[in-house]
Amino acid sequence: ELGWPESIPYLDRPPSPLEFYREWVSPNKPCIIRNAISHWPALKKWTSAYLREVVGPKVVSVAVTPNGYADAVFQDRFVMPEERQMPFMDFLDIVEKKVTSPNVFYVQKQCSNLTEEFPELVCDVQPDIPWMSEALGKKPDAVNFWLGESAAVTSLHKDHYENLYCVVSGEKYFLLHPPSDRPFIPYELYQPATYHVSEDGSFEIVDEKTAEKVPWIPLDPLNPDLELYPEYAQAKPLQCTVKAGEMLYLPSLWFHHVQQSHGCIAVNYWYDMEYDIKYSYYQLLDCLTKTVKLL
Repeated sequence: ELGWPESIPYLDRPPSPLEFYREWVSPNKPCIIRNAISHWPALKKWTSAYLREVVGPKVVSVAVTPNGYADAVFQDRFVMPEERQMPFMDFLDIVEKKVTSPNVFYVQKQCSNLTEEFPELVCDVQPDIPWMSEALGKKPDAVNFWLGESAAVTSLHKDHYENLYCVVSGEKYFLLHPPSDRPFIPYELYQPATYHVSEDGSFEIVDEKTAEKVPWIPLDPLNPDLELYPEYAQAKPLQCTVKAGEMLYLPSLWFHHVQQSHGCIAVNYWYDMEYDIKYSYYQLLDCLTKTVKLL
């Protein structure tokens, strides 16, 4: 049951709710689904010109970093991006390289930013994925809109959500680890901090002094330091590319590291996971891993 495939399997059509729950959600297995969003107007409509016209001067939240890593370990801190409020058209100017900047910009706020900040675009996609909502018996907790530069990277982490990740244009590059790889993946506690822009335009890292330390993964799976983290050599990453018009089912508690082509646009649906036996197994594995390290 814990033997994962060498590659992520493809489905040529969206499954029935029962089939999806039985074959994918219950065994906690990822897959890429084709033809699940082919009816979305967004696939044809979401050009830069259209986004300028529909969203245009509206002020939105944009994550800005000096190195492309938001929510990642840097200089022994868990550093979060500067969350800059800026007109969407100014952000598009940067993505289209009409304006140059030494920094990296990414619309990635989450917190259901599609419905909260970009409600004008919801009609071009869907407020939920009906067969997933029926399979789980619930609506998504959040629907998120993603658009950014190729230098923007999502560091290795996991979420407590069943995730349907839909690529509208461009490509997303995922590196995945199943929950069973937890013993080989290092976690450490870090002081949380945030990037702040100084008057001269340079970034400084400012500690969130009242916040509790954050458990995070310091390892870069694309260039792992096996001298520092030798256990990672036993992990078995799966890599996949999700292309425009495709949907990745990323099961809850799977570790994932994400990159993208420049200007890639995506929408994802977060459904809260069931805290069932799979969660209990993961908690057991997590506790055993921590205990072994103390011995």
